[in-house]
Amino acid sequence: MTAAYAKELLNDKEKMFPKRYGIDFYHTYPEDLKLLAGIGFNTLRTSINWARIYPNGDDETPNEAGLAFYDRLFDEMAKYNIAPMVTISHYEMPLNIALKYNGWYNRSTIDMFVKYCETIFRRYKDKVKYWITVNQINLYEHESFNHLGIPADQVENLTDAKYQGLHNELVACAKAMKAGREINPDFRFGCMLYHNNAHPAAGSSENMMAAIRQNHMSYYFTDMSARGEVPSYMWRFYEENNIHVDITEEDEEALKNTVDFISFSYYYTGNVTEDGEEIKNEFIKKANAWGWGLDPVGLRVALNQYWDRYQLPLMVTENGMGFYDQPDEDGKIHDPYRVEFYEEHLKQVKEAIYDGVDVRGYYAWGPIDIVSCSSCEMEKRYGFIYVDLDNEMKGTGERRLKDSYAWMKQTIACNGENL
Repeated sequence: MTAAYAKELLNDKEKMFPKRYGIDFYHTYPEDLKLLAGIGFNTLRTSINWARIYPNGDDETPNEAGLAFYDRLFDEMAKYNIAPMVTISHYEMPLNIALKYNGWYNRSTIDMFVKYCETIFRRYKDKVKYWITVNQINLYEHESFNHLGIPADQVENLTDAKYQGLHNELVACAKAMKAGREINPDFRFGCMLYHNNAHPAAGSSENMMAAIRQNHMSYYFTDMSARGEVPSYMWRFYEENNIHVDITEEDEEALKNTVDFISFSYYYTGNVTEDGEEIKNEFIKKANAWGWGLDPVGLRVALNQYWDRYQLPLMVTENGMGFYDQPDEDGKIHDPYRVEFYEEHLKQVKEAIYDGVDVRGYYAWGPIDIVSCSSCEMEKRYGFIYVDLDNEMKGTGERRLKDSYAWMKQTIACNGENL
């Protein structure tokens, strides 16, 4: 995305952008948390909006109103014994950082991010224990502006800028973790991937090697975060693609501050051919209306892959599937397809634990209907709780419990013995 286009969208008052409205959690969180507590959740993943705390990014002092909101939110969660899992950066970089500093491409963003982190670490040091530094950090190709804040029309070489930006971001995360542990040694930090590890399209060694090379582009982030240095395969990647990344001795020292756990989102799997072409997994027979294939065993595969590679505790921080939900004439929502989805995926989590994988947490995406990130639709629904809003954001906003809510409540209550 260009800076000019970003400004155009920001000033466009005619088009409908559902994400501008959302489900109004800012005001409805007491009601929503009560419903989520009713299902039996003892933890909930949420995010702190960077721009709420430092609206311009380079502000001298934080926004007290923003900080106070999260105090209220975490206090309300504590009433229900729901532990927050907080994502620090969830595609909410202050726009000023993107337009004035070129986002993560500029090294000054490192200091702004660390300052933001130190502010929230001090403020919530007794309310939050678990932190994820960046949401789905490997989605730089699909979400490069949202994630990295690098306007395409403000840099000479966008590819170089992206990889420099990613490096700067990883250094910032490592520095923030060091600062956080000094503020509260009990903090636990994790990185988060969008799991898109490819399977080889066929059984040849050439296809297997293509899958390995593609998967390196995701492992890069967890290797940096968990092992504390630039992995060897990235040096070859930089050389082959004529990419220049400035890496200082200070960076190398900072990166030694590594994560306590690995987390990832899991939705579906894909295949890759020997020439690097991504294709659909032909073995997947079921898919939702958006073409996302249902592959529960792939979740067990992912858990084993990360465990074998890192031997660190794992968190599944997003797992779900978007479906159309149609209330019946009584307003009830019968969603057996969602029950089937979670039943099959949770069975595979159990299998992974039996395999010896240290799975510490599982977070459904999302437990309540929200605007879909990938398609910007309200009617692509994920939750156990229905929100009465359509794609034009018209409706009452009323919350209703789906059949899947009762099923998940029972499953949590019996600790999965019904699976």
